[in-house]
Amino acid sequence: MDKNDAIIKIVGLSKTFKTKNSSVEVLKEVNLDIQKGEIFGIIGMSGAGKSTLVRCINFLEKPTSGSVIFDGQDLFSLSPKQLNKARQSMGMIFQQFNLLMQRTALKNICFPLEISGIDSKTAKKRAIELLELVGLSDKAKAYPAQLSGGQKQRVAIARALATNPKVLLCDEATSALDPTTTSSILALLKDINQRLGITIIIITHEMKVIEEICSSVAIIDDKQIAEVGKVKDIFTKPQSLAAQRLVYPDGQTKEHHFVGERMCRVVFDGGSSFEPVIANMIMKFNAPVNIMFAETKDIEGKAYGQMIIQLPDNKAIADAMLLYVREKGLTCEEVSADV
Repeated sequence: MDKNDAIIKIVGLSKTFKTKNSSVEVLKEVNLDIQKGEIFGIIGMSGAGKSTLVRCINFLEKPTSGSVIFDGQDLFSLSPKQLNKARQSMGMIFQQFNLLMQRTALKNICFPLEISGIDSKTAKKRAIELLELVGLSDKAKAYPAQLSGGQKQRVAIARALATNPKVLLCDEATSALDPTTTSSILALLKDINQRLGITIIIITHEMKVIEEICSSVAIIDDKQIAEVGKVKDIFTKPQSLAAQRLVYPDGQTKEHHFVGERMCRVVFDGGSSFEPVIANMIMKFNAPVNIMFAETKDIEGKAYGQMIIQLPDNKAIADAMLLYVREKGLTCEEVSADV
């Protein structure tokens, strides 16, 4: 996608919090392009600066220096009235939902419309449409205390969509949810992205969330962007130490030490469906192989990652296996025993 399609362009953004006696730099020279219509992930460990970054995007926190260009407008150049209007095009959902406890689900969704000066009849009609969109038509009169965590987040998503935003900012939106509910909320966000074309920015510390929903990702580490690119590329070949820590959370990296005559690395780069290629190969040639290392995952029905296998001693069978794997569309390279 062309960089000219960026709906958000962050240039040289830094943020320093100052107190009477000291100052703390939390973001340093951040540069990012987020394209229209994509689901973009920003991931980092706790304290890396990702939540501050998302608040700088909509100027809930004003950057100390640099630029945030949203839909062609430099937010620094806008008057307070213009900035408030721009913020209406950036919906936001939070980890703890932030619903108004004394309002029903319907009236929570109406709230931002009321602030925008929309009449109550129009606001109610819009809220009913949004409750249907998030699958909660039957919960219009329910109060937050009567809703589960997943239902609260669905109401929060509907509320964030009320003003027809161009961008949806999600700050750790699934961190308070169990795995099953997390998957359902991510599926809803993906559906909203595809159906409405809204750009979604996901802030998270969980690689599984990035794998499940995002097309591109920026890894933030120690105030700066350590690596940025397509999710499939970073998962297949993480370049920075920060990316490798997230892709290999158990401490494994590209460095593995094995003993054997012939080894090959099979790289799953999304070019093949998630099928048991290695198992099928073993059955075809009726010869076992040793799987020395494997790190593969299914992302949107495609296989990503790598596997290192020790080939049989029989040269003819080993050569035939290499050919078989390559004919399946996988990258397969012979490596030394010390890889």
